[in-house]
Amino acid sequence: MSYIKVEDLSFYYDNEPVLQDVSYHVDPGEFVILTGENGAAKSTLVKATLGLLKPSSGKVVIAKENTAGEKLSIGYIPQQIASFNVGFPSTVLELVNSGRFSRGRWFKKLTPRDHAHVKKALESVDMWQMRHKRIGELSGGQKQRISLARVFAKDPDLFILDEPTTGMDEKSRNNFYELLQHSAHHHGKSILMITHDHEDTKQYVDRQIRLVRKENSQWRCFHMNS
Repeated sequence: MSYIKVEDLSFYYDNEPVLQDVSYHVDPGEFVILTGENGAAKSTLVKATLGLLKPSSGKVVIAKENTAGEKLSIGYIPQQIASFNVGFPSTVLELVNSGRFSRGRWFKKLTPRDHAHVKKALESVDMWQMRHKRIGELSGGQKQRISLARVFAKDPDLFILDEPTTGMDEKSRNNFYELLQHSAHHHGKSILMITHDHEDTKQYVDRQIRLVRKENSQWRCFHMNS
């Protein structure tokens, strides 16, 4: 089974074609990157896949259930999501803790396992030491990191991440890619990540989907194994 299956997707802005006859899939246990030069409509493809934009034609299927037969959960981080203002009242820890309440547990106390999961999520983006800071006090890059940590705390079946390592140094990026690889290969997660750093990710990913433009055509997918 595939968690994402897209067939012959085309997308137009007004009457201008952007994506044409795009087909791709992402399976459980697989870490896949989506690459392409600037302007290659990578974010547009992801948004059309998620239903945030309406494709002009084609078929998009997102699995309703995970491999265990439970409702599929999705963690999506768009590019530069972090827009919390200075007056945002929560601390880093409070925000990331809230990721553990995403499956109908708003009024239940967090368990030791929940707390351990949150700590691991914050450590994965090198933000554990900032856990008591107010979110409004953080830099844009730090806000991006805690948004990622909250997604990890949620523990979704399908991760969709748009340039998630912006603002991270090389060591942090490699630790993050290693965590994604572990999540896919050892926990059966499905990961689709937009990135420009396809050389840096080669040792971690299973497959690369590259958007390319052929002469007199719009962006299309070209699949590559890592």
